[in-house]
Amino acid sequence: MKKQNVRTLSLILCMFSYLLVGAAVFDALESESENSRRRILEQKRSEMKRKYRFSEDDYREIERVVLQAEPHRAGRQWKFAGSFYFAITVITTIGYGHAAPGTDAGKVFCMFYAVLGIPLTLVMFQSLGERMNTFVRYLLHKMKQCLGFRRTEVSMENMVLVGFLSCIGTLCVGAAAFSHFEGWSFFHAYYYCFITLTTIGFGDFVALQKKEDLQEKTPYVAFSFMYILVGLTVIGAFLNLVVLRFLTMNTEDERRDAQERASERTSRDSMVHERQERPCREETSVSSLCSSCVCYRSEVCDDPVVNRSKHHGGHVNSVYYNSVSYRIEGCSSRSKDNTGLSSPGSTLSPEHSFQEFSSLRRKSV
Repeated sequence: MKKQNVRTLSLILCMFSYLLVGAAVFDALESESENSRRRILEQKRSEMKRKYRFSEDDYREIERVVLQAEPHRAGRQWKFAGSFYFAITVITTIGYGHAAPGTDAGKVFCMFYAVLGIPLTLVMFQSLGERMNTFVRYLLHKMKQCLGFRRTEVSMENMVLVGFLSCIGTLCVGAAAFSHFEGWSFFHAYYYCFITLTTIGFGDFVALQKKEDLQEKTPYVAFSFMYILVGLTVIGAFLNLVVLRFLTMNTEDERRDAQERASERTSRDSMVHERQERPCREETSVSSLCSSCVCYRSEVCDDPVVNRSKHHGGHVNSVYYNSVSYRIEGCSSRSKDNTGLSSPGSTLSPEHSFQEFSSLRRKSV
């Protein structure tokens, strides 16, 4: 099985295992707390019904009004500042859910806007992350030179460490700022920054949702927008450094497998070519034996010895039985009296007759 197939299967198994582990842990941590909150909510609702004496339908209507009024606490969401905030959450795939288009035309435009904006944003953050990693690598190289290190090359471990520290620092700066402006605890503010910069965007904590913040606190609005964009760039640089490195391993394995297949194909072709050439070489080696044999037909080979025997009246013929070559030595008569001349290499003398030649044994070559 190919390496990329094994890696893909392993990743699928790891993902499902990770999902099962996450489900079990969240069940253990949140299930009991959910039941407790639900009991408290039911108790408060019963008290409100008895106190204000309204029916279940009245309670549902009050609940619907409260939920619809929630997004309007921050002021007008669809002025330019609020619309810019919403556009950021769309193209960065954060999607808090604190605001959503109310008209059909707005919903249609949101879909087309996201189709083009999301790939553009991903490519931009990818490119910015690469440029940032190049700049950090250059700074680390110069720093090692200034500090007098022997080896000034920046390793992958150095880059990963710097990227991790940059992410932690970005989250801490954002947590301190949002804790101050929103009145959250540092832990909740850190949680909000993490959920935002990883583009999870639950929407349980959303900045700029206090009374008229979008219209009255312009510096804070500008800081929030810039923090989201810069923070996503830092996270993108770290992911480009770590995660995408593993993604390129599949491409490298495919290239290596292609080279191996090409090498195997070349070896197979060379073996086929060698098999095809082998009979030719055997024929060539067999024909070379004519130089030491005497043929009945001199035109069979062009060996000089045979050609010399032609002038003496001798002829050569090679007879092969079971891959063993035999040389029949003899002479033919040019006259009617069965006398002949000896050919070169022949053991017959001119006095031997042609009939005597037939009784001679064949000598193996």
